[in-house]
Amino acid sequence: MNIETHGPHRTLLLGGIRSGKSAEAERRLAAYPAVTYVATAARRDGDADWASRIEAHRRRRPPGWTTVETADLAAVLGSANGPVLVDGVGGWLTAAMDRTGAWDAPERVHGEVDALVAAWRDTAARVVAVSEEVGLALVPTTRAGRLFADALGLLNQRLAAHADAVALVVAGRVLDLP
Repeated sequence: MNIETHGPHRTLLLGGIRSGKSAEAERRLAAYPAVTYVATAARRDGDADWASRIEAHRRRRPPGWTTVETADLAAVLGSANGPVLVDGVGGWLTAAMDRTGAWDAPERVHGEVDALVAAWRDTAARVVAVSEEVGLALVPTTRAGRLFADALGLLNQRLAAHADAVALVVAGRVLDLP
């Protein structure tokens, strides 16, 4: 099989929690022998369920893939020279909001969001990014939950505006969006 190993090509996969987004992202890059898998969610000490989820994702990855655990997604996209899987945008945003204190002042994260969108737009890599579609969830009852949902919804829209492909994943089924 002849596969294109160079980008740029940006794909954004959206869906609810446990919709099959990550598995779909992995399938889309499965033919590539070397992929940089960017895990953006921070480890949580004492959370056995979270550790189990991370381990399940690790077991699914082919042996030639490299895992990078970082919240510096813009730097990865700026320097990538091969396929990249980002899992996920929501984890990155949580870390960015923590780092900037945006839970108290949402505007503080705008610079980091702008930098990520620019890196996404300008990357030379083939990238598949996974993100939660906030429109499929309940309206959060806390201020922090609403701030996060609003910020992630806007970030998803900005990434989609610069994507070559956007798809919605529901119950493991994929719907390509125009």
